[in-house]
Amino acid sequence: MERATFSLLFYIRRTKLNRHGEAPILMRITVNGVRADASIKKTILPQLWDADKGRAVDKKREGKELNLYLDAIYGRVLKIQRDMEIEGENVTASKVLARYLGKGDFIDRSLFDIFREHNEKCRKLVGISMAAATAQRYETTLKHTQDFVWETYRKKDFLLSEMSQQFVEDYMFWLLTKKECSHNTSTKYLKNFKKIILLALAKGWLKKDPFAEYKFTLEAVERDFLEDSEIQKLLSKEITISRLAQVRDTFIFCCFTGLAFSDVKQLKSSNIVVDSNGVKWIRKARQKTKIMCNIPLREIPLKILEKYADDKYCLVHDVLLPVMCNQKVNAYLKELADICGITKILTTHTARHTFATYALANGVSMESVAKMLGHTNLNMTRHYARTLDRTVVREVFQIQDNFVMAI
Repeated sequence: MERATFSLLFYIRRTKLNRHGEAPILMRITVNGVRADASIKKTILPQLWDADKGRAVDKKREGKELNLYLDAIYGRVLKIQRDMEIEGENVTASKVLARYLGKGDFIDRSLFDIFREHNEKCRKLVGISMAAATAQRYETTLKHTQDFVWETYRKKDFLLSEMSQQFVEDYMFWLLTKKECSHNTSTKYLKNFKKIILLALAKGWLKKDPFAEYKFTLEAVERDFLEDSEIQKLLSKEITISRLAQVRDTFIFCCFTGLAFSDVKQLKSSNIVVDSNGVKWIRKARQKTKIMCNIPLREIPLKILEKYADDKYCLVHDVLLPVMCNQKVNAYLKELADICGITKILTTHTARHTFATYALANGVSMESVAKMLGHTNLNMTRHYARTLDRTVVREVFQIQDNFVMAI
């Protein structure tokens, strides 16, 4: 049998622009001069398309990512054509396209196509039912998975038919050794990846669960919290650098309210209410869980809010505190710790742990702390709880000794 001539190219349809001025990208499979065209469900601005190369102009990240996607499609279509030749089937453009679209008897889907479709939906849900940080974690997981597949298999794509438990085990090992992620961080990435696998299983695209025999474990982590003396160091330190002063104030505010970084960043005047006794409260749904937090405001956080009442950034952005991005805040907190002589590693989450620890140590009930933190499960609150040395001393010395020692 004479071998069929085969080619695949990508092109855009400039006469079908969408409302954003973007043209749809199509692929054309040609076998023995007969063509079959199909949309790849991607669009691009015409000026960002290189017609000669059949690829996006790759000067920016978006162009590079699109070209990787096109390369993956090319690899899949080429594999389908070669498999059909090996099977002895008559290769035509329409049959190759049908297999690619999953319309034939043979359906083998791309792991990364499913991953990208899932992440695209996540991006659209940001601000509706998903936090931006969650969507970003899936993007990071996709990037790590692509890097793992390339370094391990030298492939730009991976088919579901190739998925196995060995893949999962090797991926975890790669995260721990090559990426040098902690055990818990590696486990979280793997859990994100498992969601894609469960999606494929639910759709019937994958027959066997590669996670069926895999057990997730998380190592207990002792998180730092600040002692009284360390909080006082932060409060007493005179700071002349405005960025550090803002970070210090935001951190202290969180120590006295328990708000997560993402929530204090979005805190507005509408989130402050006054009860019948004149006490001011923060009433705000957590960005992460949408659970309502109810936190009474004490003297220090009230003074901090008053300090920034006329701050230009706050007025322009309609927020109560001038909060920077998480990465900057954590970087400046390290600088702040050095200035104040604090040896512990300060992060935005340290403040939340400090609040929970001190509230529980000072007799606030677990249920009340859970309500202020926006937890629905007390086990989540116990994760934040720490027993202070002073609590141990106070409770031990409450024991009544009924013994007499002869001296």
